[in-house]
Amino acid sequence: MGNCHTVGPNEALVVSGGCCGSDYKQYVFGGWAWAWWCISDTQRLSLEVMTILCRCENIETSEGVPLFVTGVAQVKIMTEKELLAVACEQFLGKNVQDIKNVVLQTLEGHLRSILGTLTVEQIYQDRDQFAKLVREVAAPDVGRMGIEILSFTIKDVYDKVDYLSSLGKTQTAVVQRDADIGVAEAERDAGIREAECKKEMLDVKFMADTKIADSKRAFELQKSAFSEEVNIKTAEAQLAYELQGAREQQKIRQEEIEIEVVQRKKQIAVEAQEILRTDKELIATVRRPAEAEAHRIQQIAEGEKVKQVLLAQAEAEKIRKIGEAEAAVIEAMGKAEAERMKLKAEAYQKYGDAAKMALVLEALPQIAAKIAAPLTKVDEIVVLSGDNSKVTSEVNRLLAELPASVHALTGVDLSKIPLIKKATGVQV
Repeated sequence: MGNCHTVGPNEALVVSGGCCGSDYKQYVFGGWAWAWWCISDTQRLSLEVMTILCRCENIETSEGVPLFVTGVAQVKIMTEKELLAVACEQFLGKNVQDIKNVVLQTLEGHLRSILGTLTVEQIYQDRDQFAKLVREVAAPDVGRMGIEILSFTIKDVYDKVDYLSSLGKTQTAVVQRDADIGVAEAERDAGIREAECKKEMLDVKFMADTKIADSKRAFELQKSAFSEEVNIKTAEAQLAYELQGAREQQKIRQEEIEIEVVQRKKQIAVEAQEILRTDKELIATVRRPAEAEAHRIQQIAEGEKVKQVLLAQAEAEKIRKIGEAEAAVIEAMGKAEAERMKLKAEAYQKYGDAAKMALVLEALPQIAAKIAAPLTKVDEIVVLSGDNSKVTSEVNRLLAELPASVHALTGVDLSKIPLIKKATGVQV
């Protein structure tokens, strides 16, 4: 029995060994393979890109100038079956760092050999060509190990004897000199060319101004001639227009008069019809309604007269009935009052002066109330007097005069009553 092994696209699987001592080798990447137990061996090899930093220090060029060069290479193991088998023979069982070291030694050897054949200027000024040359020389050697150079670039080139800086200064000075000369020559040529352009511009401007003046003069002359001709034609046209306008106005006025005559005739006929219509309208809207209104008012007046007669008769009957009822009431009240007076007279006659005295005494409070009624509207009475007050004497005087006043009003002599006699101090 055995196992099924899988591998990704960034890794190669090598299955070696088999039944009956077979030396068959199977190379798989991005797939799977079957391996028998005990008799098959499986190993893996990375197919990922490897970055190698190549440093060559103090390497003399063809001119004997020592340089320090740093390059960066991107390499990987090729996946073609034959090349993959070669790479597996050489690198299987080694880690990635071991593979990098092998490739690094190869690249650095070729880089040193190439540096010895080139000048500093060739290396420094054309780095791409230098890197291309390294790739072309080293590719066959690393290819025989199953390695592919994906890219190789020169990262840095410098020296410790200031050769490159001196070369740069010289080149900079040359370039600066050429630039100054070029600027001066350009400014000189520009000034000359500017003066020539100004001269040409002024010549052209003067010629153009002359042509413009000639054209303007010819234009003004032609314009004056045209204006004169236009004014003549305009005057003739204006006169013809005014004459034709007067004729047309005359025709229009004649037509207007005829229209006014026709309108006046039509208006007279319309007014006559309007008079007839107004007459009929007055008959229909005034006379006939007036007659109808007069008849209606007459009927209403007759009905109102009958109504008033009936109302007067009813009112008279009501007054008569009320008078009869009131007369009966008055008669009954009179009889009752007569009977009451008769009985009162008999009582007065029977009791004599005592009865009269009782009546007067009963009426006195009512008389006093009527007399004092105005005083009810007075809130307060203040009596002012000196040291010798006469209030008491005045009160006594009023009490003494009271019987005489009552006797004058009623004919009853209150002085005969003992209590009043005592209060007033009257001597009989």
